[in-house]
Amino acid sequence: MAARVILVAGFTHHDVADEIWRTSPESMLVRHDLSDLADGVVRRWVDGRLTVLELAHGCVSCTLRLDLVPLLERQDGPVIVHLDPALEPEAVCFALSETDVRVEAVVTVIDSTTWLTDATGSDTLADRGMRAAEGDERTVAQVVVGQAEFADALVLTGPADPALAAVLDRLAPRAPRRQLDTLDVSALLAAIPPTARRGEVDDGFAPLLYGQPPLEPAHDVSVVHFTERRPFHPMRLHDAIDVLLDGVVRARGRVWLASQPDVALWLESAGGGLRVGNLGPWLAATDDWEEADADRRAAASLRWDPYYGDRDQEIVVIARSASPTKITAITAALRAALVTDEELALIAELDFADPFADWHEEMEL
Repeated sequence: MAARVILVAGFTHHDVADEIWRTSPESMLVRHDLSDLADGVVRRWVDGRLTVLELAHGCVSCTLRLDLVPLLERQDGPVIVHLDPALEPEAVCFALSETDVRVEAVVTVIDSTTWLTDATGSDTLADRGMRAAEGDERTVAQVVVGQAEFADALVLTGPADPALAAVLDRLAPRAPRRQLDTLDVSALLAAIPPTARRGEVDDGFAPLLYGQPPLEPAHDVSVVHFTERRPFHPMRLHDAIDVLLDGVVRARGRVWLASQPDVALWLESAGGGLRVGNLGPWLAATDDWEEADADRRAAASLRWDPYYGDRDQEIVVIARSASPTKITAITAALRAALVTDEELALIAELDFADPFADWHEEMEL
């Protein structure tokens, strides 16, 4: 019998994990403190009992691989995992995806007074003294947005102002929300819909408008859904990146570059933080479709183009303080970064300077 896990994330101090633990008398409560991880030291509490771990390599993935995953694999009952503030639940679920451990829910705690500022800022974890390991260059925005976006349920420390509520409606549309001061744990967990992801990690080719968020603007929060078939000019896309950082809570999507026609790239921003990843080949660039899952093959067949194959651009942007002028600027900047008709006609002969060539990483968490 495998462990049944509830992950509790959040960038603020809270006792929500303890509250959930107290409602499940047979459960185990696990908490890690990664504040000294750069020195190879991790503190781990199991039901309040402290163990100090010394790791040869002070990195987040090492902590998950060498301690948390084996610990959970040894359990056969309910476990509540209180994640360190610098941990994103998606990375934990990715580490658990090849095990028998079942993630029953991801609950994220949102600081109602600071979350929007954090989500649109450019501070790094290092700026806050919270870097999880040497070389951890993530921004606070990347962490808090990732924690909220992957949640099956959200607990807010106080009332959500209209702008915060509008952002969360679009970032985590399926997640029920409750306030901490009136939290009923059982009711919160029961409110999680059957369609919740419950730890399932997308492969990058899944639908970008997860959970059918509202697309109409509300309280100066808007969703921009950009789609195109022709490739981006790599230098012009690089020059346009700022439009996906300024005033943007989240931008994410698949892109293809004229300089890398066989590769699907993943572009993701939160606040002032940007990540570009390699999703692997487009189906048009490979003869082996069997390696792709059935949903991806079906989607590719539906949108197949005789010239482009399944290659396309699709980016979803959640923007705050998004006036019609801002929305127009985002769309115009991305469209201006596409290759022109003349460039498309000569695409096989042109040598494009590509600032993305050495910038991206494999999509492994």
